[in-house]
Amino acid sequence: MSSEVTGSIAERYSAALFELAEEQSCLDAVAADLKSLKALIVESEDLRRLLKSPVLSRSEQRKAIGAVAERAQLSSLSKNFLGLVAKNRRLFAVEGMIAAYLARLAAKRGEVTAEVASAVPLAEKQIGAIETALKKVVGSNVTLDVTVDPGLLGGLIVKVGSRMVDGSLRTKLQHLQLSMKGIG
Repeated sequence: MSSEVTGSIAERYSAALFELAEEQSCLDAVAADLKSLKALIVESEDLRRLLKSPVLSRSEQRKAIGAVAERAQLSSLSKNFLGLVAKNRRLFAVEGMIAAYLARLAAKRGEVTAEVASAVPLAEKQIGAIETALKKVVGSNVTLDVTVDPGLLGGLIVKVGSRMVDGSLRTKLQHLQLSMKGIG
């Protein structure tokens, strides 16, 4: 399925979930659930296969995602939402739904989301320092989406909207390699 269609599906489902969460005054609880689910997806190859597999039946997908939701101790709204998504065979778009929901919540709060990739897990103090620095630059509250990419070797890559700052060791080495080729 094209990414445009997947994005459209993700937007519609996330909008519906957002409205329900807002009505039930549990926007933050659902956001926490979705962040937990996102972390599980990143960690588990089996879960990624479950979400993408066209081979599994609706009932198998519902049972499996229900077990994941139960084990992750998600709220009843989040569990019911995932059950509906599985029933409608839309699990392939869950990652987009998570991103769209979190973006919608950030927009409602006037926050900007910054994607930060680091070579090693960052300490809370480091994350706080990055948030503070970005808040000064951006001029509004900043929510960080922190990921670990060992391929960076060291340093950070920070993306805020269309702006990106790449201070990774990998990129610096690539630039050095290119300049060395120009010399020799």
